[in-house]
Amino acid sequence: MAKDRQGLHFTELVWESTEQNMAVPPRSSAEPVIPKPPEGPGKKKTSQYDTVQLQLWDMEETQEPVTTTESQFVQRARELADHKEPAALFVPFKSYWPTYGHMTGAQSRWYFYWRDEVRQGRYHKTDLSYIFLHVYELINGVGWDEPLDGCRQLSLLWEAYRDKYKRLDQYLGGWVADFSFVHKLDIPLSEIVARSRGLAGDLAELELTRCLTAAPEQLSFEVLTVMSDYDISKSKFYTGEGKAAAERYIPQVVTLIDAYVSRKHGSNLITMFPPGPPVVRERYLFRSAVYDISLYGYSVLVPVVRISKSPPLRSLITRLFRLTENKLRALMGYRGRLKDVKVDADMEDLVTRFLQREFRKAEQEEKGPAVVIDQRKLEQLKSDSEIVRTLLTVEEMMESGDEVLAELEFVSHGAVAGAVGGHIDQTAGNDTDTVAEFDMEDGVAGESVVVSEVEDKAADDEGTALEDAENDSWTLFASTLSRLQRDVVLALAEEDGLAKVHRLAAGGGTMAELLFDEINEVAMDILGDLIIDGEELTEECIPMLHYLKR
Repeated sequence: MAKDRQGLHFTELVWESTEQNMAVPPRSSAEPVIPKPPEGPGKKKTSQYDTVQLQLWDMEETQEPVTTTESQFVQRARELADHKEPAALFVPFKSYWPTYGHMTGAQSRWYFYWRDEVRQGRYHKTDLSYIFLHVYELINGVGWDEPLDGCRQLSLLWEAYRDKYKRLDQYLGGWVADFSFVHKLDIPLSEIVARSRGLAGDLAELELTRCLTAAPEQLSFEVLTVMSDYDISKSKFYTGEGKAAAERYIPQVVTLIDAYVSRKHGSNLITMFPPGPPVVRERYLFRSAVYDISLYGYSVLVPVVRISKSPPLRSLITRLFRLTENKLRALMGYRGRLKDVKVDADMEDLVTRFLQREFRKAEQEEKGPAVVIDQRKLEQLKSDSEIVRTLLTVEEMMESGDEVLAELEFVSHGAVAGAVGGHIDQTAGNDTDTVAEFDMEDGVAGESVVVSEVEDKAADDEGTALEDAENDSWTLFASTLSRLQRDVVLALAEEDGLAKVHRLAAGGGTMAELLFDEINEVAMDILGDLIIDGEELTEECIPMLHYLKR
């Protein structure tokens, strides 16, 4: 043969033999395909190679399944799925493809103790080989009953040790994605894309499709960068003080515009700018892992929509990146602006108002509450207020000169006279003392009753006035809110109200957070307090919701 035969397979050697023109029968054929013998006196005898080849195939088809190293690992993993060890000493362990047979007795004791701790949420320091061994168990179906729990354990293990072992990002991202594909789990892939930059191709497209179709509020900055022609990572603003703000607000702005487009045109971004048909991609499962392919197969076919290749949608996302950066530059006092940023005036106004409000709210949260209340001083203030209110009530009574004041003076005079008389006539005997004591007690008791009645009446009047004022305030508050804002407040009081609020916001072409801020601003102006704390109604406002239902 002309070329070196080293590294050639058996079939390649056959094709280079003198029988290379012989037809090779398919495996499924029942009869051998025999080539016609050459004509003429110099014809050769029929080769027996085709018959031998069929016999070899038949032997291969009837052969017992071969036990692989991976299948042996899975069988042993199932046997040890519930095995535990008491507290043991850590023993270093280094193995490229770790399995149970690679560990010593001391290493096994540490591993099964550590694994039980991990299952209970305690992630002790350990070697990378122990972590990979546990990962191999999980991806082969050992250690969980429901696939979602298996995916959760993989994610927690990855999060717990990724800072110490950077190699986990290289492998776990793809393995978690493969796990979600084979078990058909509808989970966000944004974290996988963010942690594993090398996987940003197909996974980023899948995540974009999922979010823009059903969950725009879950869009992440890392996924959206696939859609942008503007490389923000080269921006001095982004690489400097603006990185955190850009990563926080750009996804929110895209979500806001998606809701705005839905309200204005009746279709969201992905419907308005439809991408091309899906491309079926073959994805090889759990590469570089100890994985038994008899469980879920060698690969899966994943339909990938190239949403990032839609020119009009890509153009819009690029402009929103640049617009958001310009607005953030202005809000943060950064000199210089990006040029030629062109979007609809309505969109720009909406983004401007949204960012101003969100940025102002974030600044306030960083500064902390504007007023810090000293509870001890507040209680003292309440006590002082009660004293002042009582004095003011008595003063009003004295100025009015009504019958109650006359009665007070009469009773007080009698009490004093009785007291004086009792003192003067002490020598007159016990009877006089008794009368004097009776008069004093009557006088004091009478004064106490009258003052108590006056205080109760004043308190009732004040309570009624406060109640009327509160009713008027809530009536005004309800009439000031828009229909959408009222629906949002009432929805928050219902079970699963937050999901309903997001639907209302999307239908109204805005965001839930923006509506919460608008409602709280009206509440502060009219009621003097917030009614939405985070994403929930305050307890104080719930009894007053009937005003919004009128």
